[in-house]
Order: sequence, then C-alpha cells, then structure tokens
Amino acid sequence: MGALHKAHGELIRVAREHAAKNGEVAVSIFVNPLQFEPGSDYEKYPRPEKADEDFCRNADVDLLFRPAPGEMYSKDRSMFVDETALSSTLEGKSRPGHFRGVCTVVAKLFNILSPDAAVFGEKDFQQLAIIRRMVRDLNYRIDIVGVPTVREDDGFAFSSRNQYLNGEERKQAPILRQALLAAKKSGKKSAKEIVDLARERISEAPLARIDYIALVDAETLQPLETVQPNSLLAFAVFFGKTRLIDNIRLP
Repeated sequence: MGALHKAHGELIRVAREHAAKNGEVAVSIFVNPLQFEPGSDYEKYPRPEKADEDFCRNADVDLLFRPAPGEMYSKDRSMFVDETALSSTLEGKSRPGHFRGVCTVVAKLFNILSPDAAVFGEKDFQQLAIIRRMVRDLNYRIDIVGVPTVREDDGFAFSSRNQYLNGEERKQAPILRQALLAAKKSGKKSAKEIVDLARERISEAPLARIDYIALVDAETLQPLETVQPNSLLAFAVFFGKTRLIDNIRLP
C-alpha cells in the first residue's frame, strides 16, 4: 500500500533472490479502498509517490505497478472474492469486510501481473495465511513466500502507520514486542494465562489501548485453550488513533 520502508525493502530483496538472475521483480502499490471500513484513515493514508518511486529504483525493482482506483474498480462492480473460514477471527472479527477487500484486490493483481511467486510479510500473519488459502482453493499457480517480520533496533515492527505515532507513543510502542517475548518465555500453557500475561505487560504503557489479544492455531487461526505445537499469539493495539498489529509463534 505504499509509504515504503525497510521491511518492504526486505520483501523486495527476497523477491529478487527468488527471481534469480534471469527473473524480474514487480512491486504493486495500491491503497485499496475495499480494505478500509467507513470512518477509517483511507483518505489520510500516506501516499509519498516520489519517495516510493525512488525507493523502488534504488532497490533495483524492474516494474512498479501503481494503478488508480478507477483502473482497478468499475463504478458498478458487483464481484468480490470472499474467504469464509480463516477470516472469521483476529483482524477479520475486529474489521468486518477487511479480508474481502484484501482477497479481491490480490486476486486482481495476480490476474493482471501473472507472477510465478508473490512475497508477503509475516507481520500480517492472517493476511498471509488467507492468501495462501486463496491460492490453494482457486488453483493459482503461484508460490507464496512468507518473510519474517522486520524490526527496528528496539524490537518495534516496521509499519507504514508508524509515522502516525507522536514522540511519546513511539517511545512506549516497544512494549508490544516485549509482551510477545514475555509470553513466549513464560513457558505457560494455558491460553488465558498467556493472554493475561501479555495484557498485563502491554498495560504498562499508559497510552496503549488493546483491541484484541488471542492465542490461535497458526494454520486454522481458530482459538486455542492451550499452547499447541503450531500456536500463534497475535494482537492489535491502539496508540492514540494508530492501530498496530504484531504476533509471535509459540512455543
């Protein structure tokens, strides 16, 4: 969605690695209106076009695909792509309709660009899982490559929305990563105990407001009562009006 930063640079690097010497790397930039619920920050979402162009040029990107909304969506559009299982929890529960927008635009991008592989970050873990499911169920011949979350020196995950944070909010934001690590290192098995521990740790930041914290199966994204071999602890937290997400694999 643009406002490219170091984590996007890592996605491009991995894409270049997979493309190898004779392959090409394309970057799509599209602030997708279908992903934004009414009253959200669609109009204010950062769109630094010149900076993004320079970023892609410096990263040796072969193609920058940056369509206008009118090119992607007809005014009388009536078709969407819906995922009905993985999108029922976490972000999907908190933001109804969000993944309908994600699946629709990613399916369109895949149809337009016909890539052999597509690279997505694990910070948006649910998005990555849903796109993998879409590729499987709709028989796309595309390899989906996940890339570990890229973090700043204090552990805070890179995000285009980080620029919304004021100085004090940014100062408190590393508590998110600290809460994840504390939950993982605790050795606790009960989902309630793990969630309570993470909630208590995040509450040490006075400006943090928790949207959700959940322990889920990393494949089905369904809630768990105890830690299993393939568990994921995920949350969404507000600092002011800025909504941040992060996750960690357990155990």
